[in-house]
Formats: sequence, structure tokens, C-alpha cells
Amino acid sequence: MQWPEPRSFDVNLETGLIAGTDTHYQKRLGDLAGLYADTAAFEALAATRAGEVVYEVTDHRPSAEPGDLITGVTRMSAGKVGNEYFMTRGHIHANIDRPELYFGLKGHGLMLMEAPDGETRLVEVRANTICYVPPRWIHRSVNLGDTDLVMLFCYPADSGQDYEIIERSNGMRTRIVDDGQGGWRREQNPEWRARTIEEIETLIARQHETEQAR
Repeated sequence: MQWPEPRSFDVNLETGLIAGTDTHYQKRLGDLAGLYADTAAFEALAATRAGEVVYEVTDHRPSAEPGDLITGVTRMSAGKVGNEYFMTRGHIHANIDRPELYFGLKGHGLMLMEAPDGETRLVEVRANTICYVPPRWIHRSVNLGDTDLVMLFCYPADSGQDYEIIERSNGMRTRIVDDGQGGWRREQNPEWRARTIEEIETLIARQHETEQAR
């Protein structure tokens, strides 16, 4: 029998990258049009910094089997668009009963989580903070600090990502902004569209379909 091969990886906290992993992708400022509330501020920033990497991910994907794990590190630059902090696109898992675990390695950030019905949870993340994202929660990372935010993550290999769920609701219900006093605050997104009962039931049905396929 061919046994899966154990691996180990070194994390460079200066670069926020793992050496020797399978995947490395980057999101540049120009890729994130439509993510931030202040369109004029985004366009002004992108005019000179569109090619700047806002966040990047290196990870190890040993297989797509349900019992396996994808493990990696995400690094996000410090910065703001208007008064809104740099953030990831965010997603819910395509197989929505899959959780995710984050472990803070460097910096100061926040995990913004939203349930399909719009309930919101915020968890601050610093070095040595463990953040557990339960199944069925949309989640997005936000960098609250003035240095890179670096986090290790781990999730089931068959989770998949659904990014469009946020786009369909005109963003997440809550935005995280600078409070102008050296801290941050949460702000309601006036453009947010609540999901209908039918949309929520469709999401839950995805979980049942996954269970039946096992």
C-alpha cells in the first residue's frame, strides 16, 4: 500500500510565506475593485498602487479527499481604502458544513464572520490567537494593524470556496473602519441585501446533498 507522505514546512514570518508548498497566489489592489465602500478612494489609490499585493496565500494541498486537510499561511499588508481597512474577499465553504481554524502568527487583525441570516461575529486575532470559524459561516480577514497580518489556517480538503455569496448580497452586513481615535469600529453596510428564506434553505440543502453523496 502507498501511504501518504508526511511533510513539514518552514514559515518565514518576515515574508509571511511558507517554503516548499504547492500553491502560491496573490491578490493585488487592482483585483479588489468593488470590495470597498468608498469607490472614489479606491480608484485614487489604485491609480498609483494597482499592482501592489494586498494579500497572498501559500498552502499545501495533499489531496481533495474529505478526510484530508489543506494547511497554509495568509499574509495581508497593512493599509486602508478611505477609512476601511484592507481585507480579503471572504467566502463561505462550498460544502458549508466544513469549519476552518486560524492561528495568529504576527500582527493584529480581525475575523469578520456572518451567518446566512445576517448574524455577525467578530474575533480579534493577534500572535498566538486561535480563531475557530464554525461550519456555515461566511468569513473574511481584516488587517487592523500597521504591519503585516500573518495567520496559519487549516480546513478540510473538500471544503471548496464560494466567493459569490458576498457579491450577491452587495458585500457583508458589517464593515470594519478606522474610528479616527487610534482604534476601529464596526459599521453597518447600507447596501447589504438580506438573504431570503429560500436562499438560506438552498445553502442548507448543499450540506444535505454533500452528506448523501458520502
